[in-house]
Amino acid sequence: MLKKSDYPIERQAEGYNIPAVESWIEQNISGLVPPFQWRRLEGGHSNLTYRLSDKHNKKVVVRRPPKGILLPKAHDMGREWAIISCLGPTGFPVPSAFGICHDTEITGAIFYVMGFSDGRALTTAQETSDWVPKNRRETLANSFIDTLADLHALDPDEIGLGSLSKKEDYIGRQVKSWYRSWTSSIEPANYDDPRAHKLKEYLVENAPAQGTARVVHGDYGFHNCLVGNESTISAVLDWEISTLGDPLADLAYTLKSWPETVEDITASPAAPTSAGGFPTRSSLAKRYAERTNLSVDKLDFYIGFNHWKSAAIVHGVYARYLEGKKSTKGIDLDELRTRINMSLNAAVLAIDRYKADSSS
Repeated sequence: MLKKSDYPIERQAEGYNIPAVESWIEQNISGLVPPFQWRRLEGGHSNLTYRLSDKHNKKVVVRRPPKGILLPKAHDMGREWAIISCLGPTGFPVPSAFGICHDTEITGAIFYVMGFSDGRALTTAQETSDWVPKNRRETLANSFIDTLADLHALDPDEIGLGSLSKKEDYIGRQVKSWYRSWTSSIEPANYDDPRAHKLKEYLVENAPAQGTARVVHGDYGFHNCLVGNESTISAVLDWEISTLGDPLADLAYTLKSWPETVEDITASPAAPTSAGGFPTRSSLAKRYAERTNLSVDKLDFYIGFNHWKSAAIVHGVYARYLEGKKSTKGIDLDELRTRINMSLNAAVLAIDRYKADSSS
């Protein structure tokens, strides 16, 4: 565990007017005594996230969007705040919601303060090996999938999130949005693939009927969870792209890269789930189905959709690099093209499995 000596004092913090923010916290959040020690927390979709420690070593986290011009719905702090505020009282593992500041005069953007949660996010196999004993990895996997199932068991209307977004036709809305991204990126990327168009048509024409809408995280994985000392999920983070939609699509996103075979592990040896000792993708899907009473018979359709969506996302990123909208320093553009191709390959394989199962 970190000791007090591990918390360096940083009186400069990107995107924050420290005196103004500390004054706001002192006036609006009880129990915290500035000045604080500020420490940058990496990750979190480039949002500017800092851990604050007061003189009594009470720790909280402050979070705001990155500086600069943002897309209209990107880095939505108010959305994140609403979600953790509504999920917290249900007992779902999210940081405590302490306060949000909508006055952009304070530090140039909306920011909010939440509780600090112990644990580590896992982004590589080495981090898994270092933090989670092999005999505890099944426990972690079960906690991980049970946490997602518990999220999908919550009724958005009952917990105050019923107006978070549209509820109907989640797959249709997502396909329309990301296909628009793909087509608009073709020219700047100088790259197209007929599979992207064929898959789009199949997804639109064959989407399973959606059941009751639930809160979907949208990016649920070990990278957005904190794993505590007991090898269970202590908190789920990064809710900025969460919406209401089909829980099976959320499950498929989570499991699309989870290994089923030794070959899957060999293909992605650095992934946090490749460290060994974890149950297979199919066993986690079965556990989810038992916990939620939802059928996972059509999971491959949703896995195919998510791989197709991933291809569209990376395609858009690749286009922005080629347009000069993002610096290519340190970026392997060939690797990005490879990722697009691999995602489309995986989408085709998943949809082919789904077709075969549907016809048998």
